[in-house]
Amino acid sequence: MEDGDWVMVRPPTERDLWNPSLVDTESSKPLKLTFSGPAKHWTDAIPIGNGRLGAMVWGGVKEETLQLNEDTLWTGNPGNYTNPNAPEALTQVRKLVDNGQYVEATAAAVKLSGAPSDVYQLLGDIKLEFDESHLKYAEETYHRELDLDTATVRVKYSVAGVEFLREHFASKPDQVIVAKISTSKPGSLSFTVSLDSKMHHNSHVHGKNQIIMGGSCPGKRIPPKANANDNPKGIQFCSVLDLQISDSKGVIQVLEDNKLRVEGSDWAVLLLVASSSFDGPFTKPSDSKKDPTSESLNKLESIKNLSYSQLYAHHLDDYQNLFRRVSLQLSKSSKSLLGNNLLKTGKVVSLVTNSDFKESEDEKISTSERVKNFQTDEDPSLVELLFQYGRYLLISCSRPGTQVANLQGIWNKDIEPAWDGAPHLNINLQMNYWPSLPCNLSECQEPLFDYISSLSVNGSKTAKVNYEASGWVVHQVSDIWAKTSPDRGEAVWALWPMGGAWLCTHLWEHYMYKMDKDFLRNKAYPLLEGCASFLLDWLIEGPGGYLETNPSTSPEHMFIAPDGKPASVSYSSTMDISIIKEVFSAIVSAAEVLGKTEDDLIKKVLAAQPRLLPTKIARDGSIMEWAQDFQDPDPHHRHVSHLFGLFPGHTITVEKTPDLCKAADNTLYKRGEDGPGWSTTWKTALWARLHNSEHAYRMVKHLFNLVDPDHESDYEGGLYSNLFTAHPPFQIDANFAFSAAVSEMLVQSTIKDLYLLPALPRDKWANGCVKGLKARGGVTVNICWQEGDLHEVGLWSKDQNSLQRLHYRGTTIKASISSGRVYTFNRQLKCVKTYSL
Repeated sequence: MEDGDWVMVRPPTERDLWNPSLVDTESSKPLKLTFSGPAKHWTDAIPIGNGRLGAMVWGGVKEETLQLNEDTLWTGNPGNYTNPNAPEALTQVRKLVDNGQYVEATAAAVKLSGAPSDVYQLLGDIKLEFDESHLKYAEETYHRELDLDTATVRVKYSVAGVEFLREHFASKPDQVIVAKISTSKPGSLSFTVSLDSKMHHNSHVHGKNQIIMGGSCPGKRIPPKANANDNPKGIQFCSVLDLQISDSKGVIQVLEDNKLRVEGSDWAVLLLVASSSFDGPFTKPSDSKKDPTSESLNKLESIKNLSYSQLYAHHLDDYQNLFRRVSLQLSKSSKSLLGNNLLKTGKVVSLVTNSDFKESEDEKISTSERVKNFQTDEDPSLVELLFQYGRYLLISCSRPGTQVANLQGIWNKDIEPAWDGAPHLNINLQMNYWPSLPCNLSECQEPLFDYISSLSVNGSKTAKVNYEASGWVVHQVSDIWAKTSPDRGEAVWALWPMGGAWLCTHLWEHYMYKMDKDFLRNKAYPLLEGCASFLLDWLIEGPGGYLETNPSTSPEHMFIAPDGKPASVSYSSTMDISIIKEVFSAIVSAAEVLGKTEDDLIKKVLAAQPRLLPTKIARDGSIMEWAQDFQDPDPHHRHVSHLFGLFPGHTITVEKTPDLCKAADNTLYKRGEDGPGWSTTWKTALWARLHNSEHAYRMVKHLFNLVDPDHESDYEGGLYSNLFTAHPPFQIDANFAFSAAVSEMLVQSTIKDLYLLPALPRDKWANGCVKGLKARGGVTVNICWQEGDLHEVGLWSKDQNSLQRLHYRGTTIKASISSGRVYTFNRQLKCVKTYSL
């Protein structure tokens, strides 16, 4: 299959299984991130990834860099995550809390802290050097883009009338990063390529057209000491670059034994593979039997007979099977865009037209300019782009068999990245996976479940030794070695044993969306059992017959103790109890599905449930963050942990707890709109759960603030030019949470309920259509609306028969959904058509 000879015709994706009656055109703006020049900062570069391997494409002309990552490159070794002195310290802290000595308890709780996590590392760089003529490229011809529909980066520019084109993609099926460089003039391609790294490494040419780079990660997170015995062996890695050029023209030369020089070729294809010696979280690198060099060379051997077109076809088939499941089209009111006269002509107007923009203009304006303009033009198609970008990033950094998406997904340029690049379990890791279920990417969540399994192994040791408890526990930060002990440092962040419990809620959510009993029985339930066992042991008798958590913190937030001093340690923080309620509810429901309601553990959970503290309302009308109505020294704090029960939890709902919803509303007003990107997007989802479209949209708009990387400390939240979300610095969690929050604005669900357009900003996204979203109960949801009103709904379930209650603006109807059939409902929620899938 040569380039351009074949056209691959793929079977219809889920979004194509339902067609609305209105004219349904694609948005006139393509799903592309565009740039008018090479990257000047890392956050101007474009990310590609196949789940395991990642690259940042800078798009330089004279000199190009593809900065590389491999998801198993971390410092360190498997650790001992227990502290035999913890039980004594725990007794002391609990006594101080019982006596109301919260400041002293906060100081004493440092004895419960542990060691820091290990650190995510990097792989290296592909360096391309072109000749001096490239310094004089025609700047007006430069174009760099990421096409989300194909997961392909393209860089185009002209030198002396010759057009140069570079194409880059990361293939999951063939486990390779691919780059093709071509020109419009035969024989005019010449460049030098090499591999480099900030890691300890060496590189050399292998054969006539390959470069091998081998290296190692530090065996400890601190700089290795002079004593060799105190410098354990770290994870080893190898990357191999393979270079192919046109048969008819060009030569490859070896330079300095570590560079390859191409002269006078028509085109060149670069293949980059990489492997490491990491063999799971419980195997020391020194005991690993994996050989990264032979693995990398074997991988290249397995794809050596595949043409560029074949590699690209494999990539597209794999990627688009995931990405094309969901489409989102949003536009402003047709009345404001087209004028009332056009509407009066009686012509059919496209539901989602963006005819106020011309395609030629789209090509000229960069994505960063669009972000800058959003505060004035509020372009709905930019919301579409950021929504789909979150899905793109999840597909690109988390696939079955890979490591869990860390604080930066897989993309990292530093030996010492911010917050170690480590998974943080008090919001960030969970947020990474919020879109996986509603946005129809459930396979991308599999690494999280593998990770939870590893955590449960180490966590059972931590629970037993540190807390003399059964089951398993995880704290606030972890790493590739499945660290489960507390972080180092102050209790305000380190002392938080709810990380594993929060992760376990994802297991039950997965079942609610997929209705997969085998998953529930074999994967989810054993982990839920261990988690619930720990929580039962962690809860202790408190006043008034209630069970309490002691010690307890609200993540990263202090309070003013009754003596007027700051403290962080007390008992039964609202988040603790909210998470426990969620886990207990999940395991009881799971036991009902699996016929385990008579198990002793379930009986204990049922007995404990009514003894958990209810969520309380403070004097100022907000949700209380702690068990007592302490003074809050930072009412605009970035965390909104005490609203866990509203989102992502389910204990606060508009229908069942209106008083708590009013208090949650007051809490969000009190917290304010400012905060890091992840705080902004969490608040978006919280407002959506309150069915408050105005404030949900305000938070959407708040995120569209272009961050200047040279002065990023002046910002709170916002977007970089490559649409990475900012804390700052870059954290990927808000990219994912944005997609999830937008889906919450359009569809909310329980196993038996579907809420249609519950937080639609009718004046901002007056017309639109979303297809392929998932709801609990195994239902696929498609909705079109016109001038702010529901127009049509399409529902189906491939594997489940279900009875759904459809809710829209106070109207509720019951709909019986049979597996394998598509149902279309009109604006009155009347079923008007049904057919087989």
